[in-house]
Amino acid sequence: MTTLRSTVDPTSAAHRANREALLARLAELDEALDAARAGGGERYVARHHRRGRLLPRERIELLLDPDSPFLELSPVAAYGTDFPVGASVVTGIGVVEGVECLVLANDPTVRGGAVNPWALAKTRRAGEIALANRLPMVNLVESAGADLPTQSEIFIPGGRVFRDLTRLSAAKIPTVSVVFGNATAGGAYIPGMSDYTIMIRDRSQVYLAGPPLVKMATGEDADDESLGGAAMHATRSGLADFLAEDEADGIRLARRCVRRLNWRKQGSPPRTPDPAPPRYDPEDLLGIASADLKVPFDPREVLARVLDGSDFDEFKPAYGTALVTGWGELHGYPVGVLANARGVLFSEEAQKAAQFIQLANATDTPLVFLQNTTGYMVGTEYEQRGIIKHGALMINAVSNSAVPHLTVNLGASYGAGNYGMCGRAYEPRFLFTWPNAKSAVMGPAQLAGVLSIVARQAAAARGREYDEDSDAAMRAMVEQQIESESGALFLSGRLYDDGVIDPRDTRTVLGLCLSAIHSGPVAGADGFGVFRM
Repeated sequence: MTTLRSTVDPTSAAHRANREALLARLAELDEALDAARAGGGERYVARHHRRGRLLPRERIELLLDPDSPFLELSPVAAYGTDFPVGASVVTGIGVVEGVECLVLANDPTVRGGAVNPWALAKTRRAGEIALANRLPMVNLVESAGADLPTQSEIFIPGGRVFRDLTRLSAAKIPTVSVVFGNATAGGAYIPGMSDYTIMIRDRSQVYLAGPPLVKMATGEDADDESLGGAAMHATRSGLADFLAEDEADGIRLARRCVRRLNWRKQGSPPRTPDPAPPRYDPEDLLGIASADLKVPFDPREVLARVLDGSDFDEFKPAYGTALVTGWGELHGYPVGVLANARGVLFSEEAQKAAQFIQLANATDTPLVFLQNTTGYMVGTEYEQRGIIKHGALMINAVSNSAVPHLTVNLGASYGAGNYGMCGRAYEPRFLFTWPNAKSAVMGPAQLAGVLSIVARQAAAARGREYDEDSDAAMRAMVEQQIESESGALFLSGRLYDDGVIDPRDTRTVLGLCLSAIHSGPVAGADGFGVFRM
């Protein structure tokens, strides 16, 4: 291994300025996370506790092994929308009886845990992660079903949640549900389609239609217990496999179910035991990323604070130098790394990336993409040299690579560079974002400038004088809009990543993800599409 040498000076003016800018973004992130953790607000949280019930994160804490980590996913879902931050559901990966599980918990303090469009998107993303990484799923259910005012947005796509549950079961990935309160209408199918279902005496109520709707539909007078109570389902319908006495007992039974799965990881890499920590302080990461995205920074400085022992064997270091590629280990797991060094990707970088991705697939090695790119280079010279076919070469390799991909956006992720560096559309197993990062079709100034040029040309074609004042106003408006819509919190709120993370946590987050992906087999591609040479 080659040990990376850092040249970062934490006392420099540039480092301090970058750090202050990133701390400001982290303060915004903390505010959003506080809003998510607050659920439906103090009033509804207090009422929930008065009823002797636990909050979703309290239930998760009891479910997980003591002192084990919990990687929360999409925590600021719905940020910047008309729905509460967090989208009324908590999802993440945690360890239950030594088994890494995908855990999903409804938040009943937010409109009774009703499923809104963003809650649906977050739930579906959790199912995708469970299936792709072969993680048993534990559902902690307390939901009033669909958010009726938005039913047109969730009814038809919502059926996929139930389909996904049954596909997990078919793939021999176990599913466990604990029902803590109401599971009404569509919510009733979660326990109905799980492999194991636990209900709580005098608390759980599972039915397709509650007493009021039954009265309207059939004229029958029914009470909650006889219609869908836990004891009835445990003794009459058979929907409940276990009858718990209280919430703690229900969680105990869920842990017992997981223990009896006899679950084993299928991916067994040659993991290094007791890996050495990086040689450099992760605190430095706050000042490494440039506050101005137009100013590049060396991703090797990030790798020196993320990889085991700060050891990194660079591949093709003198060729295509705007992209750093090479091999290292992270928490003992072998990884290949592709990291943008100077923003723009040229033909050489694209060809280098395609070869490196093929090599990783030949050795069944997961890939880590560290994004900070403005896209592929444009201009007459580069078009004539084949930037389109070379960019396509790289995207072909990314698209057909079968080893797990982990992506972190460290700064900019614009244009087709987002695709070549394994953005969301290319289905990395996990994708996280630093708070300073941005992603869009192009930068705000560039996008506004393109619109201005097109409008100017259209006016000239009609023989009209161009209104410069209107142009200035249009450019300012567009830049402001793109600046807002390309921000990390905005995009994370719409689930274009799996969470915005503190840069200092990058190594820990990637380590948890690498452990999770090895729950299933890790194997490279048998072939790729046609490479245009």
